[in-house]
Amino acid sequence: MTHYAVGDLQGCLEPLHCLLKRVDFSPSRDTLWVAGDMVNRGPQSLETLRYLRGLGNAVVAVLGNHDLHLIACALVDERQRRSDTLRPILEAPDSADLIDWLRMQPLMHDDRRLGFSMVHAGVPPQWSREKALKRAAEVQYVLRDQHAITDFLRQMYGNLPARWDKKLQGVERLRLITNYFTRMRFTHPDGTLDLTSKEGLDSAPEGFAPWFSHPRAMAGERLIFGHWAALEGQCEVPGLFALDTGCVWGGRLTLLNLHSEERLSCACKPRESA
Repeated sequence: MTHYAVGDLQGCLEPLHCLLKRVDFSPSRDTLWVAGDMVNRGPQSLETLRYLRGLGNAVVAVLGNHDLHLIACALVDERQRRSDTLRPILEAPDSADLIDWLRMQPLMHDDRRLGFSMVHAGVPPQWSREKALKRAAEVQYVLRDQHAITDFLRQMYGNLPARWDKKLQGVERLRLITNYFTRMRFTHPDGTLDLTSKEGLDSAPEGFAPWFSHPRAMAGERLIFGHWAALEGQCEVPGLFALDTGCVWGGRLTLLNLHSEERLSCACKPRESA
């Protein structure tokens, strides 16, 4: 059995098939980890979601911000953005099943046997693995609860609060946890989020830096993340594996072998020509 991990798919199914064919991936033998943002902006969001769900136990996925946006569009009629490519999913005959499958996926996955954890955007520097898993579980519980999920989704969007305080409660607490796991790029040393800067490392606002550049409670542990296409898969911090290599923007899709730590990439078509 071989475990592989892939970065943001965003509805780009053909490059994924290309990579899995090159490693002779078999769902009966191997496992695919997906670091969130499975859908949106790419040409085959519906087909991608159906394919991943069809892998059954052979897929391990965490939720990204685009996946949560899809859930909100489906369950609370959140307005779609001009760049969204979610309508085929929302209008599909199996839409409800696909959304239910998404809702069951966690914000953080941890496998101590393999010695890897996976999130979409990152883990705030101040959180240990244990604390991160507990706080991810708070959001996961709400997403899986038929009654609580509606209020959360209606109030999920927003940049505040920006700094963790264990005294936070209710939707504000859940929103900040969600933003850390699915939207984070730059933080202040005290963990305050900046969610306005989305480019490369040199675009950090004054006083802020990439979340992984601060002293981290999870230092030395192996963590897979995506979300930050501008990094182009480059993160020089030992134990961190940046896997968003900008496939939907015409970059590459990257597959990581969790056993050898070797990477394999496939070139992707630019979005406008997809």
